[in-house]
Amino acid sequence: MPPQLIELIEPLLNDPTIMEIMVDGYDKVYAEKRGALVDLPSPFTSEDQLLTLLSELAATFGRRLDESNPMADFRFPDGTRMFTVIPPISLKGPVFNIRKMPQQQLTGEDLLRFGTLDEDMMTFLRACVLATLNIVVSGGTGSGKTTVLNIIIDMIPDSERLVIVQHNAELRLKHQRVVVLETRPANLEGKGEVTARDLIQAAMKMRPDRIIVTELHAGEVQDAVTAMNTGHDGSLASLHAVSVRDALARMELMAASVDPTVPLLRIREMMASALDVILQQERLSDGTRRITRISEVVGLQGDQIATQDIFEFRQTGIKDGKVQGYFTATGHIPHFLSRFRDRGINMDVQKMFSPR
Repeated sequence: MPPQLIELIEPLLNDPTIMEIMVDGYDKVYAEKRGALVDLPSPFTSEDQLLTLLSELAATFGRRLDESNPMADFRFPDGTRMFTVIPPISLKGPVFNIRKMPQQQLTGEDLLRFGTLDEDMMTFLRACVLATLNIVVSGGTGSGKTTVLNIIIDMIPDSERLVIVQHNAELRLKHQRVVVLETRPANLEGKGEVTARDLIQAAMKMRPDRIIVTELHAGEVQDAVTAMNTGHDGSLASLHAVSVRDALARMELMAASVDPTVPLLRIREMMASALDVILQQERLSDGTRRITRISEVVGLQGDQIATQDIFEFRQTGIKDGKVQGYFTATGHIPHFLSRFRDRGINMDVQKMFSPR
């Protein structure tokens, strides 16, 4: 960031309780602080000043931000991400938001302490990883998908080679054998773009044990599904979706966008064959994050992909502004338990999958 912008927002960037900063015009600033939105005094004096600072920022990235290019995404070396939009697209003047990277990577123990999931769910996820099941982490913006994906990756044995495809440097990896590939936008001349599709295709040539895609949002879904169906078991991906069913629908739509002539049933057959588990993450009304569903992709039933919930979070009410509820197994016993046994993973099936 240019020095002027650093000086103006540095207190917010250095505040460990703030995860996201939002500026809606020069005079309206607020932040997500401990899960809630809090209004803050604006450090900016005028729309012109803010436009100048944003234009200078774009220039440091070799980008333009003006009436002909009114939107821009930026990623800083520490992983902090920023999106900005200016007039004439924005009717409120210059608007931007900054999503900060956590200073410390959370662990599975942290998620248990926060109540994001329970012990049985953690044990089950670890078994899924060791059994090389293909897992999709789904959730809305700010729901904690990246944190959960990071923790799942930490469960992968260090002996395996991972190739990570990222749109932004979001993951903090401790793994011994890892190659990270990052997409690149086109330059001012419209050249040099490297897409997630390009990188997944490259990853398949790099002898990966697992391919991990941090965010599916376009035609790369087809390539990710193809990788899962061609021997890259244990692969992981995440995407924006508000439910397990919505995740599947979005993946279908994105895969179909690559070649509209491919029959939808064929796309569903590929997805049903490739996917094993979908994990749904949500940010609840009180700001807490929960894994609200862990579901098995059962296969095709007729012309639809069938899923079955294995674990879920059941909300029982709200007390003093806090969401009340509990985690429970649904009673469904996954069809892939033989994969656990083949890997020498033993568990008490009756205890693990019995409803609470």
